[in-house]
Amino acid sequence: MWRPPWTCCPKNVRNVISLRFFSTIHDTRTRQRLRELLRHTAQPVAVVTSLLRSKKDGHPYHGATLSSFASIAMDPYPLISFALRIPSRMASSLKAASPDENSHMVVNILSAEQASVAVKFSRADLYPQPFHSVPYTLSEEGIPVLEGSLGAISCKLASDAIPLHEMVSLEEQSLGREGVPHSENMVVSELFIARVTRVEALDMGDADEEHPRTLPLLYHRRGYTSCYPPKPK
Repeated sequence: MWRPPWTCCPKNVRNVISLRFFSTIHDTRTRQRLRELLRHTAQPVAVVTSLLRSKKDGHPYHGATLSSFASIAMDPYPLISFALRIPSRMASSLKAASPDENSHMVVNILSAEQASVAVKFSRADLYPQPFHSVPYTLSEEGIPVLEGSLGAISCKLASDAIPLHEMVSLEEQSLGREGVPHSENMVVSELFIARVTRVEALDMGDADEEHPRTLPLLYHRRGYTSCYPPKPK
């Protein structure tokens, strides 16, 4: 008589298999529901720029659009975070940065006028040289600051990148479990935490508070938009 393979395992092993199976289903369902929820919330859009230190890269700069940028602390010093899928040239660039450098990157917080900029730095297949068509100046460290942005901050890595697929909950740690096994089809990301070293000065010109230049670019319901003051009744 055929029996499921797990019935041949010791009881404690069967428990781990069933718990891992339940956890996978639960995580998938939670991920789907969270994705649906976040689709209805507006997320700020930013482009991180850095230096490419390898001579074979050809261009000295690299940029990538962020969909996970967040300010996570102001005290005892300001910290920001974002996640990058790996492998990526941006992740490699940041990991190659020297601890002696004052800043490792510039996070450009895009304005409502810069939807095309967000696209150019997110589609390397269509725009392999985005810096050729996007105007910029250089920070004190020689890192691009994109013109027309709502604001820009120079940052220095506060720690090594954190592999998110290796993280486990406190409950799982107490049970001696390891992180999610890596597979070829898995989307692997790393979390970067950086300290803000300087807020870059950007020229707003004569733009008023309702001008798109002074409003943030937001990602909402799979498209770019912004926030506008409500019309008077």
